[in-house]
Amino acid sequence: MTDLLSVARLAGVSRATAARAFSEPDKVREATRNKVFAASESLGFRPNYVARQLRTQSTRIIGVMLPTLSNPVFSEQLQGMEHLAREHGYALMVATTDYDTRRESAVLENLLRQRVDGLVLTVADARHSACLALLEQEPLPAVLVHNPSATNFITISVDNQRAMQHATQQLLTLGHIRIGMIAGPVQQSDRAQLRYQGYCGAMRDAGLMPLPLMEMAHHTRIDAGRLAALLAEHALTALLCSNDLLALSAIGSLQRLGYAVPEQISVVGFDGIALGEMVCPALCSVVQPQRELGAIAMESLMNLIQGVETPSRILDFTLRRGESIAPARF
Repeated sequence: MTDLLSVARLAGVSRATAARAFSEPDKVREATRNKVFAASESLGFRPNYVARQLRTQSTRIIGVMLPTLSNPVFSEQLQGMEHLAREHGYALMVATTDYDTRRESAVLENLLRQRVDGLVLTVADARHSACLALLEQEPLPAVLVHNPSATNFITISVDNQRAMQHATQQLLTLGHIRIGMIAGPVQQSDRAQLRYQGYCGAMRDAGLMPLPLMEMAHHTRIDAGRLAALLAEHALTALLCSNDLLALSAIGSLQRLGYAVPEQISVVGFDGIALGEMVCPALCSVVQPQRELGAIAMESLMNLIQGVETPSRILDFTLRRGESIAPARF
């Protein structure tokens, strides 16, 4: 059976250096690390991670808790996290919560039992989270993504309120004054709450009365009947949606109801997923730097694991104009 000493001899390094290449790859020069990995592959050697875990009390596994992977904003973020974690010699253990606050605590408990070395997570509402209250009692490095920074955790996000305020102002400059906003279950997303506040602020700044937020039963699907009732009641010329999938669903529902987008009604999403550029009309959306959010969150967690102080970060957003908005027609 091939052992670590055989790998070290073939790579021309000491056994200790070969061991460190597997256990702490970021502490070994890239050229040396590549020699060790090449020798390992040539000899068919696989390091015994279980033995290493028992010896070092480190699993080299990062727990990741996300609301869903069906929304590309989270899968893109996950790719950014996985790439950087791999560079540091870590693997990811991923779990989803389906925006269920009760499931969040169960998922967290399971990740803690797996003895992960750190956590990157997104919760429903960071300000009222039983999951985070539990995590505060644990000496485990953790970073929040997307959630607002009014917590005791390092957070990486965009300014959701300012971003939606900016999107609303864009519609106002196009002459829209009858603007509504749609979201999924708002108690399951503190981001949606902040985005609604941004919409309200922009409307009030323009001397207009914001409409109540219309909540849908699902975060990414429109109830066409409720949408039709909203349009009939308020004669809207523009719709803001709390995420892109909801906006794409809204466009489909509007077209089936006989509305032309954007000629009769403009639609704006939030996230900037690539799918929004592939449809017709291309979706106008607030673009979050999805992979960058994941990479910076993971880099921040690596710093915390190493005992390096690291700040919360608010990343920039942009507005992708797309084709789904146009000047208001009265």
